Amino acid sequence: MDVRNKEQVISRMKSVVARKQFGQEDILCPLIADACIQVCPKSPANINVDNVQVAKLLGGLHNSSVVRGMVLRNDAIGAIKRVEKCKIVSVFASGVDTSVTETKGTVLIHSAKQFENYAKTEEAKIEELIKAVADSGAKVIVSGGAVREMALHLCERYKLKLGQPNPDDLGYVDSVSIEEIGGVRVTIVKNEEGGNSVCAVVLQGSTDSILEDLERAVDDGLNTYKAMCRDNRIVPGAAATEIELARKLKEFSLKETGLDQYAIAKFAESYGVVPKTLAENAGLNAMEIISSLYAEHSTGNTKVGIDLDEGVCKDGSTLNIWDLHITKLDVAIGYYGSLLLPAS
Repeated sequence: MDVRNKEQVISRMKSVVARKQFGQEDILCPLIADACIQVCPKSPANINVDNVQVAKLLGGLHNSSVVRGMVLRNDAIGAIKRVEKCKIVSVFASGVDTSVTETKGTVLIHSAKQFENYAKTEEAKIEELIKAVADSGAKVIVSGGAVREMALHLCERYKLKLGQPNPDDLGYVDSVSIEEIGGVRVTIVKNEEGGNSVCAVVLQGSTDSILEDLERAVDDGLNTYKAMCRDNRIVPGAAATEIELARKLKEFSLKETGLDQYAIAKFAESYGVVPKTLAENAGLNAMEIISSLYAEHSTGNTKVGIDLDEGVCKDGSTLNIWDLHITKLDVAIGYYGSLLLPAS
């Protein structure tokens, strides 16, 4: 499997996203796949899914999108609202102002002339700071604190765009612009060319609670991509794997004798909880579905699972429903390990 192939990635994460947002997976999975592929390094095993930002804004889910860069919920200060081909972005952890001494001091002014000279000196210091930033080639200043009016005036003079988002580092970007999404003015930092170290999924929903649910589904999709970068082997989904494991374990239990036979048989029954839960949550007859699954698998159709839309048993490969092998393996090892723990 190619972890940079969008269609293959979607097919492997669709079942995971559907568990949180059933019916919306066809909208969310392409967005998640796009974002993950954009931040995927040369060595996929080293991917950091924290580089994918989730920006939640009110609106319609169909208007959700992926931005090659970052989306910050802050407006820009000043008249400049768009800058393109930024050579570098300067970041101030504190406000844009003159430096403050460690100890407090008192300045005694006896005349208007002295006050004027003091103000000019302060203005010269701020201008020296802003001019140094402008001479370095920067077009955008990102401030983590307040911005003085004098500093804002000088930024306008040197054609510097000024904002107050809180990123750690932004580096070179193709454009920084202010746009309105869902009635909220946001700062969009884009880098359309080349590989990106960060990417943003702009989720739009009608309420805050829906947005929270959508974010959880996106998080599951991101972690699924991280898992497939470690091991991209797949197994049939839609409870096909669980019912086949239950059948194989049941057959194995019949070959054992004594109390081991009952223990293995009960272990096999535990795998039947997954198809039973799926059927019950879909409003189907669980006993009828499980019986049909066992009948299909006993004839060799090991990929047959539950089609929740039609309420029947179908081949999971034709439905394009797959689960990651590493996820099933970790669950099986964890469950088997819990059985070996001594009773308290």
